[in-house]
Amino acid sequence: MAASLIQSALQVNFDSVLSFPDEGMVQMFKALESTGLRSFLGCPSVLYEDDLVALFAHSLVRENAVIRCVQAKFVEISEEVFAGSFELPTEGFTSMHEVPKDLIYDAQSVFSASGEPSKTSCKKNKMKIEFHLLNDILAKSVTVKAGSFDAVTHERFLLMTAIHYGLKINWSKILFDILKDVVTPSSKQSKGFATQICVLIKGGPDLTLGEANTFPPLKILTIKTLGTYVAKNKSITSEEVTDEPPVEKFVKKVAAKRRLAPAAEPVAKRKRTTVGAAPTEKNLEIVPVVQILNQFLLYRL
Repeated sequence: MAASLIQSALQVNFDSVLSFPDEGMVQMFKALESTGLRSFLGCPSVLYEDDLVALFAHSLVRENAVIRCVQAKFVEISEEVFAGSFELPTEGFTSMHEVPKDLIYDAQSVFSASGEPSKTSCKKNKMKIEFHLLNDILAKSVTVKAGSFDAVTHERFLLMTAIHYGLKINWSKILFDILKDVVTPSSKQSKGFATQICVLIKGGPDLTLGEANTFPPLKILTIKTLGTYVAKNKSITSEEVTDEPPVEKFVKKVAAKRRLAPAAEPVAKRKRTTVGAAPTEKNLEIVPVVQILNQFLLYRL
């Protein structure tokens, strides 16, 4: 189970990615850092797998606190403790619907790779590569929603807008609400926050934690892994842009099959034979209506 909790997760080494040789990418990370997520996304990458599995199996949510049972001991995590552990802002927007509409309109052009205003729900390859990546970070490590990561949801678009324009976000409230859903067994919320939860477990009193495993290096964004990400996704985007539309592909495929099909041998026409005299042109003339009526009356008599 522990492996599945970090299957899609990403962490960010801000000191490393801020030296990336691309101004747009650096500006995106600076905006992400200034909004208050540096400690949350860049927390120590140590996983205590056994204790993590136990926590997800034995956690309760009571009012504004998460009560966890680890090693037969109950420990309470309040929103204040959660926010303090990751230096999260406690003031600002708690709903993305509070983002001003004029900024949303501007972002539709700023985020777009083509320069044409994009929709607030679209494929992420329609965006510039830095916002393409921002969507991935938010989807995999912040909102931790289930489903495809190829699309930008309306909610994430608004969140990206708030981050890009430096709006104050109450990450304490937003992330703690997600945490409560994450540890609730009946919730449809995807499981996540594995490294953050391990930080909270480690800070608990009188706990002797089990074996520690490091977070996979390839899932940590550094100047090296970021370069790989950019090269890979630019290549994918280029292929999709230059690719032929499905209809044209289908037409060409059918046409090729027709050209390759062997020509059928001509079938000799068989002459039709008739018994008796062939019908003359006169016989095929339309019989006058009067003649037909006379014949009918004779038949009745």
